[in-house]
Formats: sequence, structure tokens, C-alpha cells
Amino acid sequence: MIKLTRRHFAALALSATLVAAPAFAQSGTPHLILTLEGGAVEIELLPEIAPKHVERVVTLTQAGEYDGVVFHRVIDGFMAQTGDVANGDSTDDSYNLAMAGTGGSDLPDVEAEFNSESFQRGIVGAARSQDPNSFNSQFFITTADASFLDGQYTVFGKVVSGMEAVDALEKGPQEKNGAVANPDKIVSATIEYR
Repeated sequence: MIKLTRRHFAALALSATLVAAPAFAQSGTPHLILTLEGGAVEIELLPEIAPKHVERVVTLTQAGEYDGVVFHRVIDGFMAQTGDVANGDSTDDSYNLAMAGTGGSDLPDVEAEFNSESFQRGIVGAARSQDPNSFNSQFFITTADASFLDGQYTVFGKVVSGMEAVDALEKGPQEKNGAVANPDKIVSATIEYR
């Protein structure tokens, strides 16, 4: 008997999603709706300036990959980071919670799509390693002016409602670079076209 883990099931779902239809088969602008424990956050995605990043987020969202994933790094007055679909599920064991922020999806990394959009409050950017072409699944929402990131990280969305829920997320201490010991999570994530 074969036992399917959540990760195996997610990989199958991603494969089916990729084969089924292109991410932008819908008309209108895609909006990422994050239902958090403290309320809903609506993010207008920006395929006109970062189509590959938006396509990845749409694909992962439609496969249910962001459901239950924690905000593992939240720095007061700067940003809140989430999206580690490999290690950031709060229902996984403590090892996975300790590793949150180090993983991505089973899909290949996405090349940078730098643009002229500035990192102001409510901007959504692609998290990455030192390699600018290493975005996979993680992203962050800025909670204040972070224009020092302009041209170094890809902007692919902006919050249109619900910043109060982002502001209310559990913060991590500065001495731990914002790593959150008891993180809030994304209850569910969906895509709507408007």
C-alpha cells in the first residue's frame, strides 16, 4: 500500500494544475485573497510587470499550497514573510516549524522580474536567497516604506484591503531577525479575478 503524504499530494495537484489550463485563462486581474486568523487580506497581483511571479503564486494558490503556511518572519515596521510551502505548515512537526523559511515548492525557481514599482507600505515582493533568480514560493508584504529594496527584489502585488490583519501578525524579535516563535498562519488562500 502506498501512503501519500501532504507533500506528495501537493506535487500531484501541482502537476494536474499545470497540465489543466494556463494560470491566466480567466478574464480580469487576479487577486490573491489570504484569510488570516485576524481577517482577510486582498492582494491585487500585477501580471503586467511580473508575469512569471504572478503565474507561480496563482499556480501554488490554486493547488492549496499556501493553506496553513505560517508567517515565519515578521519584523515590526518593515515586513511580514510567508510562503514556505515545504516547511511552513503549522500542522507539521516542530522540525518543520524550526525550518520554516528555508524551503520552497517542487517547482523550479523563477528568474527576477525587476520593475519600477517602489516598495511602499502594502507592496508584495518575492523573497529570495542571495541569488536574484531564486524566487520559488516565499513572499513578503511591506508594512512601511522599504524603498531601499527597489530594484533588488521583484514586486508582483499590492494589498488593496486588509493591512490591519498584516499589522496584527505576531512579530519576531530583532535579535532573531524577526523569526517568530508562535507564528500566525494563512488559514486559506484563494485567487479571484476582478
